Amino acid sequence: MLGLGIESTAHTFSCAIIKKDGKKGEILSDVRRIFRPSSGEGIHPREASRHHIENSSIVLSECLNEANVTIKDLDLISYAAGPGLGPCLRVGAVVARSLSSFYKIPIYPVNHAIGHIELGKLLTGATNPLVLLVSGGHTMLLAFLNKQWRVFGETLDITLGQLLDQFGRSIGFASPCGKNIENLASESSDYVQLPYSVKGNDVSFSGLLSATKSISKKDKTSACYSLQETAFAMICEAVERAISFTRKKELMIVGGVAANKRLSEMLHDVCNRHKCKLFVVPIKYAGDCGSQICWTGLLESQVNSGVPIQDTFVTQSWRLDSVKVNY
Repeated sequence: MLGLGIESTAHTFSCAIIKKDGKKGEILSDVRRIFRPSSGEGIHPREASRHHIENSSIVLSECLNEANVTIKDLDLISYAAGPGLGPCLRVGAVVARSLSSFYKIPIYPVNHAIGHIELGKLLTGATNPLVLLVSGGHTMLLAFLNKQWRVFGETLDITLGQLLDQFGRSIGFASPCGKNIENLASESSDYVQLPYSVKGNDVSFSGLLSATKSISKKDKTSACYSLQETAFAMICEAVERAISFTRKKELMIVGGVAANKRLSEMLHDVCNRHKCKLFVVPIKYAGDCGSQICWTGLLESQVNSGVPIQDTFVTQSWRLDSVKVNY
């Protein structure tokens, strides 16, 4: 079975084609174009959507050429229906609907967050993990029970990705800022005391952001180092408590921040203490990509034949713990 996945929730417009054979999936192509705002600025939804519109046909064409297939070869089309930025989501939905209606191909709206998880399981081999989803849009600890992902902890304000991006922009970086902060942090070992806020299994980053902005005026490198160490320690405390509660033997990290090596190092120590195996999604597929949408659509095709065009939708706030997973 051959599927096309379209991702457009935020700064990335991506198309991917995956060939599914039983439980195995082979990524034939994954092409992306990323909206880059000016230094110090965040993502403006209207500008990002304009970027997606201008690049959508190029990305789709390159994706098909790289996979050496035509649209008529596709068995289904899936698109990210949410959560995300409304104007950006609508671009992907329009492209998917147009292709589906013209070529009479089944269409599947996909929850972006579940896409991160399902692609992570495909690429890492994790079977029944506790999931840490950390990105610009999510900071959640999740476990699967009775056909739904259950939340064991999450951010009470901004996400880990937002923390890094907002701080990075304050010192002159362009979004996404995670890699630049990681590079600066590696140049320092000078820790400055910062607010640490864990409430049960939930975390709060807004106070940490404000405090780090203040100390960055003196030394950016020590500020980056201290920010990472504090934020990641908070995450690790929540993870360790969730592992003890759920007694899971697998921990899987997915989402854009999963690419951070220091976070993986700290979580590896947590897993060693609990005899838990750590799975980290490959860096290439940690961020937003069409593959996560495509693979989830292919999984959904096992239990239903798609959605009528008139019932397709986009939802800016679509929590993954509200989605029934029947496949």
